[in-house]
Amino acid sequence: MSSLNAKGKLLIAIVLAALVGVFVLYSRTSVPAGYVGVRFDLYGGDKGVQSDVVGPGRYYLTPNEEMYLFPTFTQNFTWTTASGPKGAPDESISFQDKEGIVINADVGISYAVAADKVSVIFQKYRKGVDEITDVYLRNMVRDAVNAEASKMDVAEIYGSGKEELMGRVTKRVKEQVSDIGIVLEKIYWIGAHRLPPQITNAINAKIEATQKAQQRENELQTAKAQADIEREKARGEADAKTIHAEAAAKANRLLAESISDRLNEYRKIDKWDGKLPTVSGQATPIINLK
Repeated sequence: MSSLNAKGKLLIAIVLAALVGVFVLYSRTSVPAGYVGVRFDLYGGDKGVQSDVVGPGRYYLTPNEEMYLFPTFTQNFTWTTASGPKGAPDESISFQDKEGIVINADVGISYAVAADKVSVIFQKYRKGVDEITDVYLRNMVRDAVNAEASKMDVAEIYGSGKEELMGRVTKRVKEQVSDIGIVLEKIYWIGAHRLPPQITNAINAKIEATQKAQQRENELQTAKAQADIEREKARGEADAKTIHAEAAAKANRLLAESISDRLNEYRKIDKWDGKLPTVSGQATPIINLK
């Protein structure tokens, strides 16, 4: 009996050891909602990406496997100067204008991964989404910015041409990544560009001079407009006086033409009170009694 108990205990120990070995050999991992997973064989003849892309759930991996997670929702990454914790790397992007002036800028990117092309992406880069973004996508953006900025001068890049430049950069990168399953939404500038101090001063001086010239032009146009108003006002007043004078002259002329000798005699008689002067000479009487 004791011999059977010993054998039973040994069997139980072997089974437990086997179970422990299984759990040691297989690790459990999870694919959360909004992600897809790609299993990767580290060694052997099947080294590489398996044909199936797994969705959200729990999975057991052998020591020969790793699971890479790819989010299918929009990701936003930024490449900026070392403004974070001490020792953080400077990930900002530097580029040159057509004259070779060095410009530095912080840049952001927003994109999503097409779920049905995750294996294609992984087969191409053999990296996770963070590594793909910080290495490959950043290099694409940097190269595109340099290629497009080299066609412009620094004043355009710093001023009115900034958004036009980024539009061309976005188009160029989008064409590169569309076939591999990266859905690029936008690339954008973060804050102002950083230029050599002397270039910044020269551009600011030019902007100030342009603004002053525009202000003087506006003042000149305002003065000219006011002078035109005054001129039209004076012309209107002169025309009005001329019209009044011509009307008065015409009225006087008409009045003069309407007065006759008989009318004058009639008005004298109309105003006469019937009394004759007490003294009269040989002068013609005031009233012609005829």
